[in-house]
Amino acid sequence: MAASNYFYALGRRKAATARVRLMTGKGNFTVNGVAVNEYLAESKNLLHELTRPMNVLEMESSKYDISVVVSGGGHRGQVEAIRLGIAKAIVLMNEDNRATLRRADLLGRDTREKERKKFGLKGARKQRQFTKR
Repeated sequence: MAASNYFYALGRRKAATARVRLMTGKGNFTVNGVAVNEYLAESKNLLHELTRPMNVLEMESSKYDISVVVSGGGHRGQVEAIRLGIAKAIVLMNEDNRATLRRADLLGRDTREKERKKFGLKGARKQRQFTKR
């Protein structure tokens, strides 16, 4: 792997879209140009979820730079989109990791999205209160 090469992958979840670049480096992890610790400062429990693909493979995250541009959704959806993007980029880097990541359920895209509100209803499915008399 050349120093200037990077592996690009796209991850999606709910309304969030994450474009991930994985390259060799010194362990820098940036999300939208900001360090990941600052970007997810109020959501400390989600930070562990981001490095799960690397932890499953027992890779050292300090050897790779990860640059992410993410848009849409909330913090949870963005984190899951980033996690999927990282897993896909690792597979592009080394195809042998696909089976391990698949067994850890990190390569599947969760397609559930918010259902739209229907005309005449209060929400997606909630109806108006029925009055008998």
